[in-house]
This record gives sequence, structure tokens and C-alpha cells, in this order.
Amino acid sequence: MRPPDRLTNNADLLRLQQTMAEALMQPLTAKDGLKKATPADFIKPNQVMSGFERLEIYARQYWFRLLDCLYDDYPALRMFLGEKRFHKLCREYLAAHPSTSWTLRNLGQHLPSFVTEVKARDVARVEWAQTLAFDEPLKKALRLDELLGSDPSTLRLGLQPCVVLVRTDYAVDHFITEMKKTEAEVRGSASQAMTEAPERESLGRAPRLKAECVHLAVHRHDNTLYFKRMTREAFSILTHLEAGHCLADAIEAALADASGNVDWAAEIQMWFAEWSQLGWFCRPRSQSHSTRL
Repeated sequence: MRPPDRLTNNADLLRLQQTMAEALMQPLTAKDGLKKATPADFIKPNQVMSGFERLEIYARQYWFRLLDCLYDDYPALRMFLGEKRFHKLCREYLAAHPSTSWTLRNLGQHLPSFVTEVKARDVARVEWAQTLAFDEPLKKALRLDELLGSDPSTLRLGLQPCVVLVRTDYAVDHFITEMKKTEAEVRGSASQAMTEAPERESLGRAPRLKAECVHLAVHRHDNTLYFKRMTREAFSILTHLEAGHCLADAIEAALADASGNVDWAAEIQMWFAEWSQLGWFCRPRSQSHSTRL
């Protein structure tokens, strides 16, 4: 799109804005520059730079800000892949999924589905769940005593938006916990005398990501993020409730092929007491909107 020669009305201004946006949001070259064919004659040159060079500065600022955002939001994926592979992934991802939201929080929402490697995808899914758990609202919680006397065949419970359910094939929660522990140890070592500085090769070493089927709730409590593992049956109850099923149907579906050697009534009572204490239940949303990943 070519900008107008002069701005005479709002339509001309819109064309100028669209031209500028197209120039800035196009992927950078391998050398982090603008494509040579990018029109830049609508940018006035100065004594040291051409219009193209000035436009290129803004394009770099835009792209480097997006890359920094993904760098901060996906530290575990970055550690797992390594800096070079992660940087390459981010550039390819942003070219396929440019920013379309007013908030950078949503920038990485498609990254888990964009990643093709199974292990890396699980890491990305849990980190996106952390973003949601940190940023989604906390609604007024339902207390357990408010549910007493309710008919399980009609009772429907909502799950807090900041409680995100994730099933993974790898122990990503342990991977992230070990990563944070390693980073804390490195920071502690770095704060000591220079003569006691840690060896360079020991820094930033990724922990092992072990294969394990994990049913996980990523949730916020008192403005702090937590991982909570649960059994397959407990996870199933919550996912069915979140999907809008009544309590009786959720429990029936969760226990359809469960072991008969467990006192499930006692287990379920304990789960609901704990979930209620954590404030996980709220009034159901008018439309089903699952945050299960």
C-alpha cells in the first residue's frame, strides 16, 4: 500500500497508518533489517539517516520488543531449547502469528500449538498456563457450605478463570521448579566474592525433562503461582465441571473406569473440601469457556 502524498482527510490518515504498520510488522531479514523493497519515501530523511534507515530503526524496535516479550514469558522453553533454537522458533512464530491484540499478554497464545516437538510443546503449554493463571481474574469464590443440600444432578459449578488445567506427557512442573532452583543458586553464587564465582559452563544448564503423565492445575493463590498435581479422576471431575456438566455427571464420567478398591466417596469429599478452601469454585459462566490446555 502506498501512502497519500498529502493528508487531506481521515481516509488519507488511515492509509498512512496502514502503510506504516505494514512496514513495521513485516518480518525482518536474517540480518535484522528491513527488506530493500520496503517503501520509505513517506519518512523524511535527516542529516545522518535516510528515510529508509529511520524506518528500519522503528521496525527493529517493534520486533525486538516482541522477541523480548516471548523471551520473558517462556524462560523454561528457552532453557529447554537453548538460546539459538528458541530465537529461531520465536522469529518463525511471529512471522506466522503476528501480534493482533492490544496487550502483549496474548502474544504467545498460539505458541504451544505452533511448537512441533512433543517435549517442547508440553513446556510451552505449561508456561502459557502460567500466563493465564497469573493474569486471569479471580471471581467471588463459592464456599462449601453454600452447596449443602444442592441436588448433584442439577448442580453446576464454575472454575476460577485463574485455575488452568493441563495434562502433560512430561514432568514440566518439576522441570520448571528445578530450573528456578538452579537460577536461584546461580544468583546466590554470583553475589559472592569474585574469587568464588561459579564456573561459566555450569550456568544455564537445563534440568532433565522426565517422561511422566501429569494431571496439573496451574493456579494463583495470594498473588503467587502454584503447581498442583492431582489424580486422573480428580482432574477429570474438574474438567467436566468446567465444561458445564452437572456434578453427578462429572463424577460418574470420572469414575467410569476407576478402581473399585478405593473409597471414592471419602476421596471426593476430601478433594472438594480442599478445592473449596483454595477458592477454586465460582458461579458458572453463562457460556462454557474451558481453560484446559
